[in-house]
Amino acid sequence: MTGKGEPRDSSQEKIAVGPARFLWLALGLVALGLGALGVALPLLPTTPFILVATYAFARSSKRLHDWLLNHPTFGPLIENWHRHGAIGRRTKAVGIASMISVFCLAVAMDAPSHVLVIQGIVLSIAAAFVLSRPPPPDQD
Repeated sequence: MTGKGEPRDSSQEKIAVGPARFLWLALGLVALGLGALGVALPLLPTTPFILVATYAFARSSKRLHDWLLNHPTFGPLIENWHRHGAIGRRTKAVGIASMISVFCLAVAMDAPSHVLVIQGIVLSIAAAFVLSRPPPPDQD
């Protein structure tokens, strides 16, 4: 949805052709599936996968792209990112909690120390990025 409540339209997007279109569509479907699982599974993030799906569908399927932009659950996440580069407070909290949980799980599973160091660095960078994003204007 746009800020005024009307459905968003992706008619200005360029659709790929041939095998590239198939690859973008496959990527979009996989990302959408992972994002949908992330709604129910606390350790799987939703927003990054939905943003990847949106990007992939913009290059492969106008119908799926428009559906995603206007979806009642995923549409607002995409809208906040497109318009404001924003991540909602709840989404941030779930994302950070997921990162901490994944790291704790790796520690509990006695992962090798070099894996923990790499994972800690990557998750710290990801957490810093998520926390650096402003909240949407309606959450100020």
